Amino acid sequence: MQFSPNNGDFTFVSSAEAEELSGTISAPDVKLNLGPDSGKDPYASAFLRQRGYGWLLEVEEDQGEDIKPLLEELDIDPKDIYYKLRCVLMPMPSLGYNRQVVRDNPDFWGPLAVVLLFSMISIYGQFRVVSWIITIWIFGSLIIFLLARVLGGEVSYGQVLGVIGYSLLPLIVIAPLLLFIGGFELLSVVIKLFGVFWAAYSAASLLVGDEFKTKKPLLIYPIFLLYIYFLSLYTGV
Repeated sequence: MQFSPNNGDFTFVSSAEAEELSGTISAPDVKLNLGPDSGKDPYASAFLRQRGYGWLLEVEEDQGEDIKPLLEELDIDPKDIYYKLRCVLMPMPSLGYNRQVVRDNPDFWGPLAVVLLFSMISIYGQFRVVSWIITIWIFGSLIIFLLARVLGGEVSYGQVLGVIGYSLLPLIVIAPLLLFIGGFELLSVVIKLFGVFWAAYSAASLLVGDEFKTKKPLLIYPIFLLYIYFLSLYTGV
């Protein structure tokens, strides 16, 4: 039985005729590509960009940079620091060391290590002097820097800070000797003066150049007093 629709929009068929009908419904091929090749799907990318979500289509590319070692990241060169330590311990020009590298190529970690080492050996019975040693190193170097600039020297604060810090090494060398000869007062005084002169000479020979001319004693004397004060923080005198 077949019924005719009233408005021409619908058609009803009998069950016998419906059995012969067959077919498939294919789904539309829809692809959403949010990767770097989003240009292949312009509709999705255009839709996101119009709505202000274009940043979703951006893909961060791997730069492929090599991870640097920690020492290189912190600008620490152990070979350079070791060479500077030898330049300070052996300040005589006849030994052939290029001692100007301590001044011309300043660094922070080497002097800091020397100051911390001096602070560690000064802890013996006098823990309170550790912070003072670091403070005197920073502000004492600042005073030497200001005096050098006033006297016409061509040095930077970083150079003065490095030289003063490295030149504490002679005081570290004489520290074990003072522990063994503490009972011999005269010999102990001689060792102390030798250490102070050694440290002051190492620093002054690098900081006091020919540009000071006749004004050299005006800068050498404060450097000498600074290392006397450093030694007094260690000995407690």
